[in-house]
Amino acid sequence: MPFPVTTQGSQQTQLPPKHYGITSPISLAAPKETDWVLTQKLIETLKPFGVFEEEEELQRRILILGKLNNLVKEWIREISESKNLPQSVIENVGGKIFTFGSYRLGVHTKGADIDALCVAPRHVDRSDFFTSFYDKLKLQEEVKDLRAVEEAFVPVIKLCFDGIEIDILFARLALQTIPEDLDLRDDSLLKNLDIRCIRSLNGCRVTDEILHLVPNIDNFRLTLRAIKLWAKRHNIYSNILGFLGGVSWAMLVARTCQLYPNAIASTLVHKFFLVFSKWEWPNPVLLKQPEECNLNLPVWDPRVNPSDRYHLMPIITPAYPQQNSTYNVSVSTRMVMVEEFKQGLAITDEILLSKAEWSKLFEAPNFFQKYKHYIVLLASAPTEKQRLEWVGLVESKIRILVGSLEKNEFITLAHVNPQSFPAPKENPDKEEFRTMWVIGLVFKKTENSENLSVDLTYDIQSFTDTVYRQAINSKMFEVDMKIAAMHVKRKQLHQLLPNHVLQKKKKHSTEGVKLTALNDSSLDLSMDSDNSMSVPSPTSATKTSPLNSSGSSQGRNSPAPAVTAASVTNIQSPEVSVPQTNSSDSSGGTSSESIPQTATQPAISPPPKPTVSRVVSTTRLVNPPPRPSGNAATKISNTIAGVKRTSSPHKEESPKKPKTEEDETSEDANCVALSGHDKTEAKEQLDTETNTTQSETTQTAASLLASQKTSSTDLSDIPALPANPIPVIKNSIKLRLNR
Repeated sequence: MPFPVTTQGSQQTQLPPKHYGITSPISLAAPKETDWVLTQKLIETLKPFGVFEEEEELQRRILILGKLNNLVKEWIREISESKNLPQSVIENVGGKIFTFGSYRLGVHTKGADIDALCVAPRHVDRSDFFTSFYDKLKLQEEVKDLRAVEEAFVPVIKLCFDGIEIDILFARLALQTIPEDLDLRDDSLLKNLDIRCIRSLNGCRVTDEILHLVPNIDNFRLTLRAIKLWAKRHNIYSNILGFLGGVSWAMLVARTCQLYPNAIASTLVHKFFLVFSKWEWPNPVLLKQPEECNLNLPVWDPRVNPSDRYHLMPIITPAYPQQNSTYNVSVSTRMVMVEEFKQGLAITDEILLSKAEWSKLFEAPNFFQKYKHYIVLLASAPTEKQRLEWVGLVESKIRILVGSLEKNEFITLAHVNPQSFPAPKENPDKEEFRTMWVIGLVFKKTENSENLSVDLTYDIQSFTDTVYRQAINSKMFEVDMKIAAMHVKRKQLHQLLPNHVLQKKKKHSTEGVKLTALNDSSLDLSMDSDNSMSVPSPTSATKTSPLNSSGSSQGRNSPAPAVTAASVTNIQSPEVSVPQTNSSDSSGGTSSESIPQTATQPAISPPPKPTVSRVVSTTRLVNPPPRPSGNAATKISNTIAGVKRTSSPHKEESPKKPKTEEDETSEDANCVALSGHDKTEAKEQLDTETNTTQSETTQTAASLLASQKTSSTDLSDIPALPANPIPVIKNSIKLRLNR
């Protein structure tokens, strides 16, 4: 008999509880009264941060999506009629708007945008979406700021519909009609689709799978709201900069819910920190066993794909084709996040013991007091429109600079703040739009070294070359689009950042920061082919492996324009040195639970240390053997190729607590040596080394474009830079660390 039969008075046959995840739960414990009280306190703490949307605003979103859905149906009917489909088909042709991302997960905040997907039947082409549907949207009075990005990795139409920003993707299914009850999780829908449609469907499929793989959606949502707020407050919410994006945080929370299926939000937040502060990376986080659908699409599998073995913090999407959503994570960003997990565990331990309130978890740490040394990146453009494009490109490449810095043998950590800031104008009379990012540096404690020179010139140079080259290749580059980089000490930040950003009022030094950008003529043509921005792709694994993103030399025929780097001049160096740090480990000893790691994947060994080569003239080596004097220095360029830069260790290390200002006063002097054209720098203190290199006459980007044949890229519409060669000063960033 197919169903169990019970008679009156007999015990009801109980089905076994549904099993979530790839391992059994850690605990099935039900919530206690104190857990409910703590959860209510958590909700009250979250409210002032605007993570909950008012019911009125929620209904407005539903109404807008309804209007958009009707527009899609109307448009598809019109297309069907124009293509002479039978009337019986036209009446039932369908078409539908699906949502994904934070809105679909139910964790969107006030004013957040909506990610949407337009699903159409097989007779509607992508070209129709970007022409006739675009034109239809243009006619709607509620639609503002309409723009199409057809050439993007995932093509999209962006608009503002009645005040709500919406991004609409497009997917054409191999179906004659689109039924209302269509389940996009069905893998068979992917058959015979082009790769752009598969990418467009991926967001919805992943979001829907996550919601089907958690035991209690309400508990999952409240926990995810708390974790997302915590991550944003602690500056570790940014996929593009090498931290985690929204879908990655959602998957980590979902895995926690699977391990504690009966727990409520207050417990789940604590368990989240417990699980992932002890997780043995790079073991992958999986919400379900990967399935093979025989559709021959590339999936994440380090047993098959060597490049996948380089991923440091893999979090695997549950929908086919499975991808790693965290391929941008680097040694430094993982180190920062793991330390934040440990601190989160220590704080939630205190909260559960009634020694602290939830507000402590969401206190924003002061990034600008955390480190003693910073690299400041400045991007500038002559117009606001150009600035938006330029800033987007520069930001998408900053993780390459971080990866390069962390391979420097003297750098332990390079921590980029995901928040960008408006930069002070170089010339108040000139129309210029400037944005800056700040990267905190931690230097290694070295033994038996009294005079340590750290050369960051190459790291900055290869980064700026990469950005300029991509701007030229994508035909975005305009005159006066610039990047500048400089080293700044903690005490100098107040000259660049407003007081409310720095938060903690400090006794400011009188050290000067000069923002004048100097040109650099180096032509390091290291290749970076990553054009996927922040969207995981089936092919991105090979594009973003450490070997590719660290500046390996390829594509030497691509021209790079003159690169700018800023200098810090007139520095009265205080008695400080590189912060010597002590590791802190918040173990959160209130729990002895063991964390189940994924056993289905092989152990992933640390990636080999890549050899980084450089082609450049008149560049002085600082760390390698003693530099020659006189004219011999110019011959070094022939020996630079193949110089190996020792990589930072890949073992689990914690970012370490920097010394306080009081500690700094007893340390040895640390000074900055920057090449520049201001010869008055020779009057600085003896512990500051300043070298002024010879002025060179170099070709500009326009000259390079004219003199080099680039068969693969048409550069004909790039605006011409001045044709005459211009004199530039070779600028470098060198730190001399005295013990």
